[in-house]
Amino acid sequence: MTTKNWKKTFQQLKAKPITLKKYIKHNAPKKRTSGAGQKRCKRCGRYGGHISKYHLDLCRCCFREVATSIGFKKYR
Repeated sequence: MTTKNWKKTFQQLKAKPITLKKYIKHNAPKKRTSGAGQKRCKRCGRYGGHISKYHLDLCRCCFREVATSIGFKKYR
């Protein structure tokens, strides 16, 4: 079953529950246990530029927006 539209694929597979179960099993995203794919920004959900120090779990963009409100100061 090849199609560009995922909704169409699931409509076709609803008639075949065993095939649908197998399709979901083999096409589900892999559970990440380490690396950049596991760490997400808790504010916007971005993967890149992640700051985990002090358990912030923010991306660099969100950190710049909220840094002064959570007590960080900018020094030159």
